[in-house]
Amino acid sequence: MQPEQPPPETPPNFWGYTPEEEYYASQGIRNIQSFFDTPNGKIFTQSFLPMDLPVKATVYMTHGYGSDTGWVFQKICINFAKWGYAVFAADLLGHGRSDGLRCYLGDMEKVADTSLSFFLSVRNSEPYRHLPAFLFGESMGGAATMLMYFQSEPNTWTGLIFSAPLFVIPESMKPSKVRLFLYGLLFGVADTWASMPDNKMVGKAIKDPEKLKIIASNPRRYTGKPRVGTMREVARVCEHIQNNFSKVTAPFLTVHGTADGVTCPSSSKLLYEKASSEDKTLKLYEGMYHSLVQGEPDENANIVLADMRAWIDERVERYGQKL
Repeated sequence: MQPEQPPPETPPNFWGYTPEEEYYASQGIRNIQSFFDTPNGKIFTQSFLPMDLPVKATVYMTHGYGSDTGWVFQKICINFAKWGYAVFAADLLGHGRSDGLRCYLGDMEKVADTSLSFFLSVRNSEPYRHLPAFLFGESMGGAATMLMYFQSEPNTWTGLIFSAPLFVIPESMKPSKVRLFLYGLLFGVADTWASMPDNKMVGKAIKDPEKLKIIASNPRRYTGKPRVGTMREVARVCEHIQNNFSKVTAPFLTVHGTADGVTCPSSSKLLYEKASSEDKTLKLYEGMYHSLVQGEPDENANIVLADMRAWIDERVERYGQKL
């Protein structure tokens, strides 16, 4: 009888065992990883820089709930860098390799401000201060990105890009008001408890089964139940953003799959309808799920990426360098 073989070790990266430097070089980009000190703790940051192309603009990217800037989220970062954009990304507080209680977002204004402090340090630095600059947010990172936009001085950002942003919570995902009220009676003691119902978001986000396996194997992905304070705050922030859509004046692109089971396509529709921006674009993809770039079959992901590239290239051409 043959002894049982141990399960295969999870590769260190989504692409397998190729050393990071070698893989990034094969994509024509340079990756830099570092930690950035803030008053709220250290956050892990990454830069994705084109190796052989002039930098057209900078893009500042924020990942979604339970995720991080590594693993498959960086597929988006890598693509933008291959198009000639300098990409900067940070693990949100409580996520990935940043400080903070895992997936606790009890104060999203603070969480957004912490990432924004890194983004602004780059945006205002000498190599990049005169280039167009864009904020990019995916899923819950879309809500954090919108808060960063609200926290920024006017005209800081050339444009905004949202991928399946969380501005409206689907009915199936909404936290029970009764449950939140009862936990609230504990005077904040329960705020960090990982005790809210788990709606198995990963399965609802990824259409391609092989990509689902890869995403689920991310060693830094949060797999616990949602924390009380996180769900309370997400509900508050979504309402706050909906009430302030009219304050959005920057050019933006928002994209959403019509079969998204994690964030409502109405998030993108309402933003498009209510924003004051003169230059605004909404793209809805029939039958696509939540994770448009990392979780769809390649032919679908390539459609989304092509639309993103066409939009940002046109805005760089249209708005030119920051004066």
